[in-house]
Amino acid sequence: MTPRHKKLLSYYRPYRGLLVADLACALVVSGVVLLLPLCARYITKDVLEGGMPDALSHIYVMGAVMVALVMVHMACNTFVDYQGHMMGTLMESDMRADLFAHYQKLSFSFYDTHKTGQLMTRLTNDLESLSEFYHHGPEDLLIATLKFCGTFIILLTVNVPLTLLLFLMMPLVLAYSLYANRRLERALRTSRDRIGDINAQVEDTLGGIRVVKSFTNEDFEQQKFAYENDRFVTSRREVYRSDVRFYEPLVAFTQFLPVIVIVFGASWIVRGSLGLPDMLTYLLYVGVLTEPIQRFVNFGRLYREGMTGFDRFMDMLEVMPGIDDAPDAVDLTHAQGDIAFQGVSFTYKEGQEHVLKNVCLQIRAGEYVALAGPSGVGKTTLCSLIPRFYDVSVGSVTLDGIDVKHICLRSLRQNIGVVLQDSYLFAGTVADNIRYGKRDASPGDIIAAAKKANAHDFIMALPNGYDTDIGQRGVKLSGGQKQRLSIARVFLKNPPILIFDEATSALDNESERAVRASLEQLSVNRTTLVIAHRLSTIRHAQRIIVLSDDGIAEQGTHDELIASGGPYASLYGVQLTR
Repeated sequence: MTPRHKKLLSYYRPYRGLLVADLACALVVSGVVLLLPLCARYITKDVLEGGMPDALSHIYVMGAVMVALVMVHMACNTFVDYQGHMMGTLMESDMRADLFAHYQKLSFSFYDTHKTGQLMTRLTNDLESLSEFYHHGPEDLLIATLKFCGTFIILLTVNVPLTLLLFLMMPLVLAYSLYANRRLERALRTSRDRIGDINAQVEDTLGGIRVVKSFTNEDFEQQKFAYENDRFVTSRREVYRSDVRFYEPLVAFTQFLPVIVIVFGASWIVRGSLGLPDMLTYLLYVGVLTEPIQRFVNFGRLYREGMTGFDRFMDMLEVMPGIDDAPDAVDLTHAQGDIAFQGVSFTYKEGQEHVLKNVCLQIRAGEYVALAGPSGVGKTTLCSLIPRFYDVSVGSVTLDGIDVKHICLRSLRQNIGVVLQDSYLFAGTVADNIRYGKRDASPGDIIAAAKKANAHDFIMALPNGYDTDIGQRGVKLSGGQKQRLSIARVFLKNPPILIFDEATSALDNESERAVRASLEQLSVNRTTLVIAHRLSTIRHAQRIIVLSDDGIAEQGTHDELIASGGPYASLYGVQLTR
């Protein structure tokens, strides 16, 4: 058994009792189906043809037995249908929870190269078919095996030559099924990929719907969607073509079985080697025999569809987190804020050019440091190495003298607050988004944080104050309002280290002043790194680090750098003349 198959079966473990009960009921269902034709044979052969005295009473008794068997069949089938489906749903839910938890462990580098729509497809569509397989798979296999073997044994007692004639055809059917199955499996995998592409396209378009509409590019987006949609249609056409090639010959075979029984059975009746009651029994069991064949076929379909989804599920689950806790990682309760970059070089992918080269930098606890330089020199990347959003390629980053690779990720990031240029807000209320900085915060704590971020006044002016729903990504708020909520969130978190990544560059002057005042208040007595687009906003920084393609070009206060006439002075002069 492969590791993937072991993983597949492991999801049954919490529901072993339910699985046993489901299979027990399936066993009863199979037994009832096999017994009913025998009851009919007893009436036709033993009672009617055998001339049994008091035939009516025997018929009525056997009829009552058959009714009781049907009621038992219905009760067990009801349990199998309801509880079995619930078991599959619960297992699907467990898998979805595992994959979602795994997604959250994966590093930024993973999300840099994977589309959100594809990841969502593996979390939703791919696991739906597994729910059906988990329920119907064992049940179909057990029922089909019992009915098939039971029917074969019973038919041997009726007529050996006719039984052997029917069952010798089975290996041919099995060989054809295996051949057709491989092609169908490939088609299903491609179809799942195409659905993922559609989801990725929809997520991309709807996520940027304001840009789409502002550039009146609805037709272009429709064309992109139509392209992905057409690819999906092509993939489904191949699925249905393979599906027909797989199923129709098998259906024809099940319909062919009664023809064989009628033709050969009638000829043996004429010869006197087979009785009419036996032929009737044979026809009833041939009807029973078609069901296990169909169940075997259904099991094959569920297995293919389920394993296609499971393979895609495992492809994600087997992606190892690029960044994880080291075995000797320590908890950092409260950082002082001393940060050091020691010979740091970084590249996003092996073989590509380095974004940072041999950077050596010491930042003292409580120091207010600004990073400046042209776009693309690695300012954001440098800051992303501190909370280990990415790991250094060469060198080390230390916090309070400890390599960040040897600090537990959770405690490391709990000590760092990040305010981005485009700070993400979640769907929900104002209070929900501020509370994201500290999940157990009281309403008083939330209001206090909002006041420190200069956000309280505009929040109270909203229709429902702190209970106002701000929409997806905070679309009901202005840029400055969203940024102040994100700052309030960091105030609530109260970390000793702050990173501001061009947090005011996209704002108007009034909003920038309000946000800058919030940032200055937040940075008091904290180690603060500010990535600056507008150099006028960092004039009062204790130290300005100027980055270039070759690393740190110069550093000093604003006045010192202007006086030196280096790269910073040039950048500052260009901005003043705009």
